[in-house]
Amino acid sequence: MRIDPRLALVGSYAALVGCVALAGCGPTPHGTPKRVIIPRGASFRVATDSLGEAGLVGSRRIFRLYGRMMGGDRNIKPGTYLLKNGTPWRDIVKALNGGRGLVNTLTIPEGYTIQQIRPVLARTLFVPPESVDAAVRDTALLRRLDVPTETLEGYLFPDTYAFPAGTTASQAVREMVRGFERRWKPEWDSLLPALNINRNDMVTMASLVEKEARVPEERPVIAAVYYNRLRRGMLLQADPTVQYAMGRHVSRVMYKDLTTKSPYNTYLHRGLPPGPIASPGAASLAAAANPAKVDYLYFVARPDGRHEFRNTLAQHNNAIRQVRGLPPLPDSPAKKVVAKAPVKRAVATTRKPTRSLTTARKSAPTTTKKRTTTTKKKPVVRKTTAQ
Repeated sequence: MRIDPRLALVGSYAALVGCVALAGCGPTPHGTPKRVIIPRGASFRVATDSLGEAGLVGSRRIFRLYGRMMGGDRNIKPGTYLLKNGTPWRDIVKALNGGRGLVNTLTIPEGYTIQQIRPVLARTLFVPPESVDAAVRDTALLRRLDVPTETLEGYLFPDTYAFPAGTTASQAVREMVRGFERRWKPEWDSLLPALNINRNDMVTMASLVEKEARVPEERPVIAAVYYNRLRRGMLLQADPTVQYAMGRHVSRVMYKDLTTKSPYNTYLHRGLPPGPIASPGAASLAAAANPAKVDYLYFVARPDGRHEFRNTLAQHNNAIRQVRGLPPLPDSPAKKVVAKAPVKRAVATTRKPTRSLTTARKSAPTTTKKRTTTTKKKPVVRKTTAQ
């Protein structure tokens, strides 16, 4: 018995339509939304591949056929979508055609300040910058985090976020704060008493490390240097705090910048700044919680981004010369300094330098008696210098 090819074709087509119809219906969406990126100018085939890689589509060939039959393969909108597992195919096609499920993707790099985050967040969410200003001053969040400063500087965790269309600045900031809270490890709280700091201090320390470090393994060492200086009551003298105090980034901090009046300027004020100077990442937070066990008190950056660490100021000064390609300073024994001191500073070391200098000038043409008086004073001057 021969089968009519036309009937076979019709039967196959009907079976395929049945499969596609069944594929259009699925279970209830569930689980965490998955991010799918549809590039600008992408074809439906490319979009299907992205959906398949995310595990949202089983048979890519049948899904393409389904999209063609539904007429939804020619009007897809590019962007980033958040879709859950089990989303019916008809809903996926509708989302691609109507832009539903589209999200605004935002990446905050480690070390960004609120001043840098503000315009990026406003532009991504299509909200006024003023709404971002209000959101980062949310008093409820400040109280929840026990932040003593006026803004959430340092607590907007640096990461990549996908905000659905219509997200407000307040909602976005809250999500970024939740990002910080998720990364904060409870065991770090138990380390605070030994370091003699509170959580805001540790986040502040982490922000200094974030701004200074360029090599991951140096983060704990940089944190140790600052903790060592704090314990000795030394000024931290951290250049990033000067830039923060200035309110702008400069490629190189100049000597005149060190006098910038601000409680954040650690060249003028002892201790840590009042709060973080940037958003630290997880690695810098970990370094601030677990500093290296070293005695260094100084460091200077090399051209390759690494640092030279030293224990003493003399070593540090030579390290600076080394970085600049200069020869080290020669050692000056203390005896030589003492021997030369009376010759150079005999007049200057008297109680009233100006008066003594004047007297010496007037003494030359006078009697021998005055010269004798001057001679008697020489042992006193030499003794004072030796001390």
